Amino acid sequence: MKLILVLAIVAVVAARPEDDLSRYDNFDIDEVINNKRLLKAYMDCFIETGKCTPEGNDFKKWIPQSMEDSCSKCSEKQKILVAKVILAIKEEYNDGWLKLNELYNPGGKYDTSLNAFIEKYGH
Repeated sequence: MKLILVLAIVAVVAARPEDDLSRYDNFDIDEVINNKRLLKAYMDCFIETGKCTPEGNDFKKWIPQSMEDSCSKCSEKQKILVAKVILAIKEEYNDGWLKLNELYNPGGKYDTSLNAFIEKYGH
C-alpha cells in the first residue's frame, strides 16, 4: 500500500505543468516586450508591486536562476524569453530595472553571469 501511495505522489509531481519545458515553446515574447503596458505589468509582478499571471509567476522563478547560473534548468526557449524580457525592462523602465536587479542581484554579485546571459540569449 505504501508503495502505491509513493508511486502516486511521484506521478503527480512528475506531471506538474511548471516542469513542462515545452510549455512556452509558442509563447510570443515580442507581444510582451513591444507592449509597454504589458511589459510594465510583468515588471510589476517581478518586483512584487503588482499581480502576477501564471506566466509571470513562471518568469519570476526563472529570473533568479538566470542571474545565478544562466538558467541551467531552463529550456533554450525559456532562456530566450527571460533574457528578452529582462533586456526590455532594462531598456524601457530604468527605475523598475534597478529594483529588479537589486531584488535578484543584490550588490551586483551576479553581474558578470547576468550580462553574459543577456548577451547570449537576449538579442
